[in-house]
Amino acid sequence: MSLVLISCKTNTATQLDNKTEVALKGNWSITSVTYPGQAYIKVTSFEVADSQCFVGSNWSFVSNNNKGQMDLTKSGCGVFGSPITWFINKEGNFVFKILATGEKAKNVKEGYVLKVANLTENTFQLIDTISVGGKLTDVVYQFQRTI
Repeated sequence: MSLVLISCKTNTATQLDNKTEVALKGNWSITSVTYPGQAYIKVTSFEVADSQCFVGSNWSFVSNNNKGQMDLTKSGCGVFGSPITWFINKEGNFVFKILATGEKAKNVKEGYVLKVANLTENTFQLIDTISVGGKLTDVVYQFQRTI
C-alpha cells in the first residue's frame, strides 16, 4: 500500500535574515531526501514530483535579489525546471515560491516554508514538517554546495 502526501502551502512572512541568505548564495544540489517510513510512504514535494525525484536536483540562490532556479533532472522522473523567489525570515525559515516563466512573485500568493538546519559553508538542510496520519513528520532535504 502506498500513501501519497503533499507538502502544505502557507502564507509567508516578510522580515529577512540577510546573514543566512548570503550564506546560501550560490549553486547547490540535493544529495538526499529522508523521512521516517519512506519505504512505505510516498511524499510529493512542493506539488511537483515524488520527493526522491529531488535527489540530484540543482538549485541556485541569488541573495541580493532573492531569486533563483530549481531543476530536477533525475533519470526516471519527469524533467522540471522553474524560477523561484526565496528568502530566510527572522525565525530561520526558508520561504520560497515556485514561479511560472515570466510570472511575478507578487502574483503568487502562497509558497512553502521550511526550516533551515545544520548550515555550514558547503552543506545545509531544509526540513519540511508534514502530517502523516495526524502525526507530524520531518522530510529532510540535504543540500551540498556545487562548483
